[in-house]
Amino acid sequence: MSAADGLRGVLFDKDGTLFNDNGWGAIFVEAAEITAKGQSALVPDMLAAIGYDPATERFAAGSIGGAGNTFELADAWLAIAGGWEWQALVREMDALFTRLVPLRFPPVTDLPILFSSLKSRGLRLGIATNDVAASAQATIERFGLGDFIDFSAGYDSGHGAKPGPGMALAFCAATGLAPHQIAVVGDNSHDLEMGRSAGAGLNIGVLTGTSAHDDLAPFADHVIESIVALPALLDGLRG
Repeated sequence: MSAADGLRGVLFDKDGTLFNDNGWGAIFVEAAEITAKGQSALVPDMLAAIGYDPATERFAAGSIGGAGNTFELADAWLAIAGGWEWQALVREMDALFTRLVPLRFPPVTDLPILFSSLKSRGLRLGIATNDVAASAQATIERFGLGDFIDFSAGYDSGHGAKPGPGMALAFCAATGLAPHQIAVVGDNSHDLEMGRSAGAGLNIGVLTGTSAHDDLAPFADHVIESIVALPALLDGLRG
């Protein structure tokens, strides 16, 4: 029996997996300028500290910008810019991300059609992101995904951040599934490390985000071009 035969749930990363995350660069530039409070000369170092290269408009795989959370962002930027109380900066950044991310990130594919297909297989679906939970919920609402999503969590939902197992285990608890009955799908090693540490039955990498095949292969059972290929992969794995 293959892992797909016992599969009953799929937990997706959000940005770079369900949504094209090319807009993160511009958002982080805006966020850095806010944090720098007019000290524009600091912005290049702030962007470098989170792994963003404005020349290529790319994030380094596994970087704070590509895979981290707002706590890590605040630590990195306050070490350079200062001028903020840590909690105030976290609140400011999370409010910015909640407002801008749902507006600027287009879906990788028609998500209601994809999710309807997965639901027809009897699968429970969830979203786990290192973005703020309010941004995930705003995205679900903006794109009409509420009827398909059984669980969503962000780094601030109380389950810990990736690459820890907490969000994957919380998805299992919310849906009544065992870890070996779920697949974790993500564009970054943090996503797949979360799945492995939680004991997920399948860990699937996608190439629509910040990582190349070689970045994901050591952590993934399978690497596919995008979530568009997921139904065919699952069908092909069934015994």
